[in-house]
Amino acid sequence: MIKRPFFHALLRDQTGATLTEFAIIAPVLMILVMGVFDAGHTQYSNALLNGVMQKAGRDLTLQTAFQNEAAIDAAVRNQIGNVLPGDATVQLNKLSHFEFEDIGEEEEYDDINADGLCNNGEPFVDYNNNGQWDANRGFDGIGGARDAVLFTAIVRYDRLFPVANLIGLSDQVEIRASTVLRNQPFDEQAVLEAPEGNCV
Repeated sequence: MIKRPFFHALLRDQTGATLTEFAIIAPVLMILVMGVFDAGHTQYSNALLNGVMQKAGRDLTLQTAFQNEAAIDAAVRNQIGNVLPGDATVQLNKLSHFEFEDIGEEEEYDDINADGLCNNGEPFVDYNNNGQWDANRGFDGIGGARDAVLFTAIVRYDRLFPVANLIGLSDQVEIRASTVLRNQPFDEQAVLEAPEGNCV
């Protein structure tokens, strides 16, 4: 039969309490630390990408941009690649527009059936002259003299810390940065020819 003093001694015994408390707190602490590092890395990468894009945007406005476009793209990829994992992908998109106010605008169309869609053969103005209606009327590439260019970088990479599934985030991070520029007036701007087409 176990004597009563044994239970009193057991209730007062605090041996191993620190280890037990640490075992309870450690997982939460590790998730918190990894989350802070993950968020910090993402913010730093985003700030770096914005800075690189501003520099690239200034370089693309120069008259030498057509000859140096590949080198400018490579510089963006190299600089952002210095802080990202090796499997990171960098997608660079350039859309040129006749005027700044054209950026982000869809091609105009006559919504005959009032359904809010360009369809059923409705006529539209083919600003980028590619034979189809587009939600963005820009031309692919950096365009020509005096054109307004929207230059966007989209970067995707796997998270550096295994914290995503623990707190309900995606395993992959996507950051993006854009800059808008106008090509230097080294020549007369081309006349905008926008034929009409029909929506499919």
